[in-house]
Amino acid sequence: MAQNRSDDTAASSSGAAPARVRIDGIDAARALAVFGMFVVHLGVDSMGVLSPDDYAWDLHDITRGNSSALFAFLAGISLAMMTGRTRPVAGDELRRSTVRILARSVLIGLLGLLLDMTGVPVAVILAYYAGFFVLALPLLRLRSGALWAVAGGLAVLGPPLSLLLRGTVFPAEPRTSSLTSLTEFFLTGYYPAVTFMAFMAAGMAVGRLDLTSTAVRLRLLAAGAGAAAFGYAGSWLVLGPLGGTERLMDLRSRETLGVPLARIEDPALVEELRFAVNDEAHSISGQVPTDSWWWLGINAPHTGTTFEIAEAVGQSLMVLVVCIWLCERFRRTMYPLTSVGRMPLTVYAGHILVLAVVIAFQGYDYHTPWLLEGFLLGSLVFAVLWRATVGRGPAESVLGEAAGAAVTLVEERRRRNG
Repeated sequence: MAQNRSDDTAASSSGAAPARVRIDGIDAARALAVFGMFVVHLGVDSMGVLSPDDYAWDLHDITRGNSSALFAFLAGISLAMMTGRTRPVAGDELRRSTVRILARSVLIGLLGLLLDMTGVPVAVILAYYAGFFVLALPLLRLRSGALWAVAGGLAVLGPPLSLLLRGTVFPAEPRTSSLTSLTEFFLTGYYPAVTFMAFMAAGMAVGRLDLTSTAVRLRLLAAGAGAAAFGYAGSWLVLGPLGGTERLMDLRSRETLGVPLARIEDPALVEELRFAVNDEAHSISGQVPTDSWWWLGINAPHTGTTFEIAEAVGQSLMVLVVCIWLCERFRRTMYPLTSVGRMPLTVYAGHILVLAVVIAFQGYDYHTPWLLEGFLLGSLVFAVLWRATVGRGPAESVLGEAAGAAVTLVEERRRRNG
């Protein structure tokens, strides 16, 4: 159900004021993505309701990687909605939309760099996020089918291309901050574009659909379930029956013990190698190692494999549809969550700044129980009060004003130049 005024708009190709409508379910999903990053950034020791010995690690494993993927996926939806929704903008309105997006990208990138300078031990996504918007500009004219083709192509071809390039031309270097070079942005960073542009393109494809249609939602729900199942089953097939895990175990056995796996007779040692490979897979932050093509068979979060991308996109589709359904039926109950989703940049940047203050007083050993719950509750209260009294989030207001000013400046120069 389309509700209220927002940035998620359908722009008019004639340059008239767009029909400003908002689908609250997108906001709710966006809030879940931000809160998922809270869980990862603050860690299991910061939870009070759940303990590390209970379900805290399960929650951490669910949100790690999937939250940032959902964030990028929803950014793609927002891009599509800002540029015509089901009918991509063209002509003058396309030019104005491009200027708006570029202006927003510059400010988001600068904010990301400033947040990174706080020294908070968090891989800040905003500088990457800004770059994704720029890379998405050539896709603005495409309709849903073409965008799905782009997303699929990136998901299938991107991971092996990344492994090949990183293994031969662009080896990863020690990371000193969230983003320090174009190589990190495209290939070796925490959120490499070669992976995350698949999420953006998929989100844009969804944003080009009529999300008010029940039939469209059911198709998206089925597609999401199918993609997630493919991610799980495909990885299981490669690592299990096709022998991928044993190949990786053999690689590590030769490296650490100097003998092939087949010559190890101690079952306990074999299980230790299996655990080491699985642990290495789940500790990856950005892309798989380049010493074996079998790493492309894993589907662990933040690995950038085809199976991980399929799984993350599938989960994002299901989360989106469920959130839309809940917001239509329980609008008042979902109000706090949608309030956070209306100002995701404000809440994301705010939690980094608050965490910097916490670290200033407590040091880097800040993982105390109930800290996560405090961040979540504080974000919800702030967002609800701000929305009720002011409306648009502060960071979102600055972006909107800057984008509008940039468009005005460009249009005035065009008129002066004839």
